[in-house]
Formats: sequence, structure tokens, C-alpha cells
Amino acid sequence: MGGKWLQLLKELAPGIGRAALMYNPQAAPGGGGYFWPSFEAAARTMAIEPMQAPVRNADEIDAIVSALGRNPPGGIVTGIDRFLFIHRATIFSSASQNKVPVVCTARAFAESGAVASYGPDHLDLFRGTARYVDRVLKGAKPNELPVQVPVKFELIINLKTAKVLGLTVPPTLLVRADEVIE
Repeated sequence: MGGKWLQLLKELAPGIGRAALMYNPQAAPGGGGYFWPSFEAAARTMAIEPMQAPVRNADEIDAIVSALGRNPPGGIVTGIDRFLFIHRATIFSSASQNKVPVVCTARAFAESGAVASYGPDHLDLFRGTARYVDRVLKGAKPNELPVQVPVKFELIINLKTAKVLGLTVPPTLLVRADEVIE
């Protein structure tokens, strides 16, 4: 997924030369390293300088975002953790001020100001959970049920944010989007 998010960022902002994977080490899966290998590998193939961006407070968020706003221009991919979710307003306010595009993992981020989000459809995940609970209540043994992985993903594009950042969203990306925020 790290590579997919970076690819989306590059489609939206083809001029970026650096990209940071932002995460909170105390809250992110694998301490923040879970998505790094695919992110780093994709960055190398796109001639983008990859950066790890561990953050623990709002000041660190602002410092990283402002550094990415300088030359060469940079972008951010946020990881999946509750710290970033709670601090999304800080991330997007700073990103808007510094003209730094941000691609995230969940719909709520795109609705809050990320230029795009791509990730599992959480409503579909909740439905799957309900089916599991139903099977357990009907007598199935949880340890015998197969592991479920997301099968439905959604792409959300925020045109309002793209306009603020001076980005032109490619028509091919708009066609692929499940939802466009205007």
C-alpha cells in the first residue's frame, strides 16, 4: 500500500522530488515501519527522495510539513494511526499554508483536507465483521474462521484542496475516483 499511496501522490503532484511517510512511532503499525519497504521501493522507481517522518506532537508536524514545502517541493503520505487521525486538522492546515499535497489512507482524511485518500472501504469492513459475529453466534469456532482481508477499496479526491494547492487533477484519476469532493 505504501507504493500505491506514493503513486497516487505522484499522479496528483508530478513535480514532487521528495516524499515523506508520516507516522507516530507509538501508534503506527510496526512502529511506523510496516509500510516503509513498499514506500521506499516505489520512491526509488519514481526518482523521488523517500523520507521517514515520525511525529509525536504538533510542532514536529509543522516542522516536517514546512521543510517539505521548500525546494525541491515535497509531498506527504500519512500512515494509519490514531495520532494522525486526531491531529489531521494540524496536518492539513500546515500543508495548505506550505502548499504540500497530502495523500492519506482513509475517507475522513480526504473529507478533512487531504488532496486524496485511498484505502479500504470501512463500511464494507464493518459488514464483514458483522458476518463474522453472526457465524460465531451460530456456533462457529473463531479459530477455524478464515482470516479476512479488505476486498473493497475506495479512492476519494478532494478538488477543493487540489485547487488551494494549485494542482490539476488528471481526468484519468477523476474517472477512477469513487467520490470527488468539490
